[in-house]
Amino acid sequence: MDSSYVEDALTDAQRSFEREPAHKESGLDTDDDALLQLRKACRLLDAARFLRTQNGYYTVVIESSFIAIERSIHFYLLHATGMGSTEFVTHSDVYERGAEANLYSESLGNQFLQLWRENRSKTYYRQAVGGETQADAMLELATAVHQYILDYLSIGHECICNRG
Repeated sequence: MDSSYVEDALTDAQRSFEREPAHKESGLDTDDDALLQLRKACRLLDAARFLRTQNGYYTVVIESSFIAIERSIHFYLLHATGMGSTEFVTHSDVYERGAEANLYSESLGNQFLQLWRENRSKTYYRQAVGGETQADAMLELATAVHQYILDYLSIGHECICNRG
């Protein structure tokens, strides 16, 4: 079996990351690492909302919603706690550190973590398939977490949700 077309595509993909992109995504052009996380969350929420208007795509909406929640919390950690932008945090670290930084209670942090452990990996790594109810609930949760952080820090003007 000839895999040369895969190898060629892999080489092209690797090279694409070595060059400065000719057309960067609008809204993400900031030197502030925290704002970049916030605005990536905005883009994930916009994409999830768009996909939700299509017929299906529930699993992608669920995955995007989980990532948007983590990016929103990561933004808070970078913006409000002095956490370094190069400091690596795992998925579970983000939820735990949000509680440690008093963004929410330890109990709520544990519930976020439990939701992530039991359901994100179930739909992403295992054989479960996302459904409409889960997609809607996760998108609503991700939107609520994002808005809560914007309100908590009074920085709604930095959000680029729905700006295209």
